[in-house]
Amino acid sequence: MRGCGAARPPAAPLLPAPVRRGPLCVRGGAATWRRGGGCGGARSPSLAPCTMKLPGNPGSRVAALLPLCLFVLKTWVPVQAYLYNNRYAGDKVIRLVPGSDKETQALKSVFHQLKVDLWQPSSLSYISEGTVTDLRVPRNSSRVLLPYLQQANIQYTILISDLQQVIEKQTGLRSSRNRRSVPGYNYEVYHSLKEIQNWMYQLNKTHSDLIHMFSIGKSYEGRPLFVLKAIKTYQSDPAMRRMLNQLYFYIMPVFNVDGYHFSWTDDRFWRKTRSKNSKFRCHGVDANRNWKVKWCDEGASFHPCDDTYCGPFPESEPEVKAVAHFLRKRRKQIKAYLSFHAYAQMLLYPYSYKYATIPNFTCVESAAYKAVNALQSAYGIRYRYGPASSTLYVSSGSSMDWAYKNGIPYAFAFELRDTGHFGFLLPEALIKPTCTETMLAVKNITMHLLKKCH
Repeated sequence: MRGCGAARPPAAPLLPAPVRRGPLCVRGGAATWRRGGGCGGARSPSLAPCTMKLPGNPGSRVAALLPLCLFVLKTWVPVQAYLYNNRYAGDKVIRLVPGSDKETQALKSVFHQLKVDLWQPSSLSYISEGTVTDLRVPRNSSRVLLPYLQQANIQYTILISDLQQVIEKQTGLRSSRNRRSVPGYNYEVYHSLKEIQNWMYQLNKTHSDLIHMFSIGKSYEGRPLFVLKAIKTYQSDPAMRRMLNQLYFYIMPVFNVDGYHFSWTDDRFWRKTRSKNSKFRCHGVDANRNWKVKWCDEGASFHPCDDTYCGPFPESEPEVKAVAHFLRKRRKQIKAYLSFHAYAQMLLYPYSYKYATIPNFTCVESAAYKAVNALQSAYGIRYRYGPASSTLYVSSGSSMDWAYKNGIPYAFAFELRDTGHFGFLLPEALIKPTCTETMLAVKNITMHLLKKCH
């Protein structure tokens, strides 16, 4: 279920966590972007919202220490410090494709017993014959699962043989790196929530003529939900100048702030919010299944311990409620809403909760076609595009469907790089190209709006 600089890179590069990205919404004269996920990466907690508003009456313009362990002997001697307490040592990521219904049922049963972490698809219910399935297998479970697969003659591929080693290589000890000051802010590495928010503060302070920052509410754990409103751009980019002369962009670099923070401190692959459940010890809700549109129907779970848990009721999560409120107030002006997720290389549009054709299919499909072609022109990366239900899978309670059902004519969800080779561990070297190509798609969609397809 996520604009340049982090989403798996959004406005500021983030660690591509399973936190879903944000959306970009376009209003009558303004556009908004939010993250679940930005342009580039985090598993779902689904990139942030964006809104655009077309200009009209000026009064009506509304927009979118890592601790270095030391041991005392006679002198201070550094000791190896492992990220996440070395919890992923020996874990593997494997890919398999069930070849029959019998294999499918057997695999679902084994996966359930071993409590594997599905990377794609997001739920056991989505696995069927021919479904490409990526999963993280804990070290102890792999000693059971791999021999079972071999004995059952089920083919599989090991994508990552030791997850901890990949995490250490990607994230590493970066204390010597200058990551916080705006002039030296590195847009080609992943950043913690604190670093991203410091960057937003500084950007707002030093470029107040271009950017305005404000909060639309607070998360479950009390963190502010910041949104950036792009007022204008530098004169060096004619396309951006034209867009910002006619549209407002609202950009929410991090939507699931609690989950994103937790993915840096405790669980690298956390994807839900961090709300507590009164009856279960499991935390969090899938923020992209908590919206009031066919809530908790097909593709969502009522069980609090599932990754696709829809929550106790629609908009139960403060983050979802705050963004929904922000959009409702401006839905008459919003023309487009984009959200960014990882991973699959897809550009999706409604419906997600059912197999049906949207009323303005021709215009939306045309915009998607042109966007993926523009994206591919940068580095040759191919994206599939189409209705989410048939292109990916059926899921209910998504922000994209909610936006569309609430009158926003263009609602898209990007599933960013890649298709599974790196999965949720997209290398930092791919942040810039991912951002570059994604922004080509975003610009193309925006220009499509200005042409007013009928």
